[in-house]
Amino acid sequence: MGWRLGLGGAGAPLLLLLLLAGQGSVGRRYPKRKCPLGCTCTKDTAMCERVKEIPRDLPQNLFSLSIIRSGFTEILEGSFQHVPSLQLLLITYNSLELIGDDAFVGLIHLEYLFIEQNRIETISKNAFRGLKNLLHLNLANNNLKTLPRHLFRGLDALTSVDLRGNAFHCDCKLKWLVEWLGHTNAQVEPIECRSPAELNRTSLSELRPGGFNCITTDLVLFDTLLEQSLSVETFTYKKEQNIVIAHPFTGRCSFLEWDHVAGKFRSYATINGSSTVVCKPLVIEDQLFVVVAQLFGGSHIYKQHEAAAGGFVHMQVIEGSRIRKPNDIEVFRIEGDWYFIMADSSKAGSTTLYRWNGHGFYSHQSLHPWYRDTDAEFLEIAGKPHLILASSSQRPVVYQWNKQEFVRRTDIPDMDDVYAVKHFKVKEDVYVCLTRFLGDSKVMHWDGSMFRDVQQMPSRGSMVFQPLSIAGYRYAFLGNDYSFSKVYLYNPITGLFQHFQELSTQAPRSFAHLNVDKQDFLIASSFKGQTHIYRHVIIDQSA
Repeated sequence: MGWRLGLGGAGAPLLLLLLLAGQGSVGRRYPKRKCPLGCTCTKDTAMCERVKEIPRDLPQNLFSLSIIRSGFTEILEGSFQHVPSLQLLLITYNSLELIGDDAFVGLIHLEYLFIEQNRIETISKNAFRGLKNLLHLNLANNNLKTLPRHLFRGLDALTSVDLRGNAFHCDCKLKWLVEWLGHTNAQVEPIECRSPAELNRTSLSELRPGGFNCITTDLVLFDTLLEQSLSVETFTYKKEQNIVIAHPFTGRCSFLEWDHVAGKFRSYATINGSSTVVCKPLVIEDQLFVVVAQLFGGSHIYKQHEAAAGGFVHMQVIEGSRIRKPNDIEVFRIEGDWYFIMADSSKAGSTTLYRWNGHGFYSHQSLHPWYRDTDAEFLEIAGKPHLILASSSQRPVVYQWNKQEFVRRTDIPDMDDVYAVKHFKVKEDVYVCLTRFLGDSKVMHWDGSMFRDVQQMPSRGSMVFQPLSIAGYRYAFLGNDYSFSKVYLYNPITGLFQHFQELSTQAPRSFAHLNVDKQDFLIASSFKGQTHIYRHVIIDQSA
């Protein structure tokens, strides 16, 4: 057809019906069909009212079809294939709720589609596929809150779109529509947001794509390791990323590396022992050492040796008179020298600092004797080395390095029975996450002289509260022995952590992050079940 109609006002569909009623069907010959029950038919138009479904026996030479005040709720694939000559379709005042993919397939001549004053809540993304000659689309006055991305893809002939009277929720799912409005040549009637509350009555044309924050993240289970575990550590050795896990019940340190071909982690070395609680790696002058803390049989240092059984040879025994019940190891470097500290949680032991002398590690300083220390954390405050020791018998104590040894500086107030301390930095500001088994775990901030409260998180069987930075996002993982562990995401605007996700790892004791092949992984130990490896994914909610 060579004619075009101007559209304006609610009477346009009726005007089109009258005009189309006078058009001939030159060149088309279809078998004659009777007009279905509930419909009124003329030579090339039909109007159906109060029908229970889309009539299937309509005359095939129809130019226009109207369906009003009817009871069907869905338009599914091929609903109008039996009337391929349609140029105008009006569906109004019906109970229609859903339009499925390819609902109008076969209507290659359709130019005017009015689906207004219905109850539509859902439109599939390919609902209008194949309508390459569609000029005018009207979806006004339905119950639409969003529209699927690329809904108008392929509708290159569109000159007019009407979406008024819908309760659009203007979030990331509608970002694409804002972008489409910026480059379409079609005339689009004003579209208003109804939600969220801050955008109520805001015109969609006033929004900008850059104003949408549509990037979020997720931790997706990637793999499971059958053995229970306590400590998980990641390290770089010979330019490869590695994981070492302490298995307390089998007494092993197991080493994993990334298989770049298979795209998964595989075991490549082990250190066998008994009741292993920590396997701490450190690399000194391209040589890999592992400090292994055990509850029974003493603690030891091993050196990597490819020809040895398991890939490691025994190098040194850590004196048992000092360390009775090790619970944590921290490795660090001060003024060019390597140290590690082993926290002792026994009544008769002494948390001890060891120094590398070029041939082995030897005791350098005893700290905090008789206090049943459970955790040690090395950090820098104002550029100076510090240690924080957590204890089951007193408040956490902060030590400062004085060029030769650590001396007590202060403690952390109002925080008895802290099991573990982990720190993080936001620019130059120092924060700590303090873990308590019962009560409240806390985030605290160093104010220049002491740590002060920032935020409290209820703890129910928590043995780890660990901050980690993954792919530019800062998280805090609060373990739970009785329920799901909680993941918090740091909000740089408020300076607080917000609840983000839950993890099903049973009784976690440590979390570690590893980046390999442009992928980020979170390894979560489990004292009561399977060790979990999660993949960190970034999701564009507007896609």
